[in-house]
Amino acid sequence: MTKIMIVDDDKEATDLLENLLKMEGYKPVSINDSTKAVQLADTENPDIFLIDLMMPEIDGFKLCRLLRAERKFAHTPVIIITALSDTDSRAVAYGAGATDYLTKPYHPNELKAIIKGLVNKN
Repeated sequence: MTKIMIVDDDKEATDLLENLLKMEGYKPVSINDSTKAVQLADTENPDIFLIDLMMPEIDGFKLCRLLRAERKFAHTPVIIITALSDTDSRAVAYGAGATDYLTKPYHPNELKAIIKGLVNKN
């Protein structure tokens, strides 16, 4: 079963994503504190990350860089899900190692298609 880790400081957002992922047969693991995300990832070994950009303390850009610096997550897909739709944020996210970038509000089918494509690739 594909394990997907959700990192977002908004509990409502993580709950929504968890429900969507469970309905699709994935195993979601979420955390609302980005400062503990790398530690949880090390324990959970997710197959895919869903990360928000705008979080206190460690933002999504930095978290993506931290995950890429870990040998075991260097190639784990990272999907950014954010309200930031500007090209600069998108460029910085890809520069930090993001695999894909989805802006809020997004259509659930788009997220499902991205995840399915990544799962089938591996």
